Amino acid sequence: MTDTPGRPVASYLAPSATGEVDIDLPVPGRALAIGAHPDDIDFGCGATLAKWAAAGCTVTELVLTDGSKGSWDPEVDRAALVALRQNEQRAAAAALGAGDVVFLGHVDGELDSGLAERAEVCRVIRQVRPDVVLGHDPWKRYRLHPDHRHAGFLTVEGIVAARDPHFFPDQGLSPHRPACLLLWEAGEVDHLEGIEGFVPAKLAALLAHRSQWESTMGIDTDRAAQEQAFETRIRERAADAGAAAGLSLAEAFKRIDRL
Repeated sequence: MTDTPGRPVASYLAPSATGEVDIDLPVPGRALAIGAHPDDIDFGCGATLAKWAAAGCTVTELVLTDGSKGSWDPEVDRAALVALRQNEQRAAAAALGAGDVVFLGHVDGELDSGLAERAEVCRVIRQVRPDVVLGHDPWKRYRLHPDHRHAGFLTVEGIVAARDPHFFPDQGLSPHRPACLLLWEAGEVDHLEGIEGFVPAKLAALLAHRSQWESTMGIDTDRAAQEQAFETRIRERAADAGAAAGLSLAEAFKRIDRL
């Protein structure tokens, strides 16, 4: 891989054939996953990150909001919740073998994909210099949560800004063009990452988000049974994704490598 602002080496990634699903990128040297909230990255690409980290990839996670609305308790101390969710995300990242976790701290539910936010994401991309970026698909139809939509646009637009020296030159950072973008929860899936052997790491990361057990994972009254049911749902989702290309378990993405 080249670390210059020009186009990446053509042989690094071969474009997928039209209408086909391709499988498994070469393990990148550096990967950056961008999520709207704590736990989004773990749901979207946790096993892929664990697989790459085990193979020597340096993984960085960027969480855009503070997670301060992530509770069904109307009396919750929101400042305490923010601190708790950061600690949970760090524990989740450790379970995947990821390195740094960067928090931008925008208010949960109030994220915008404006120019200032784009500059923040651009800065992180230029600092981390990832070969592969992963994030939400902003174009998924009928997407309900605005933070997921805005996070997806910030990922895409942050890449455009990071690659061009005339965007945000005041940052004093060299431009950087990643080789590939993988979007999870994609409206059009054309890439799978096989995750056989890495579902346990994904589950460990997800279960590190203790504050989300009741609201997101359905774990509240019978921990053993409901945790098993949650694991079953995660494995079934991975099996369904892999079936498109004969894989036992996979995470599914839209792949864009003309960046």
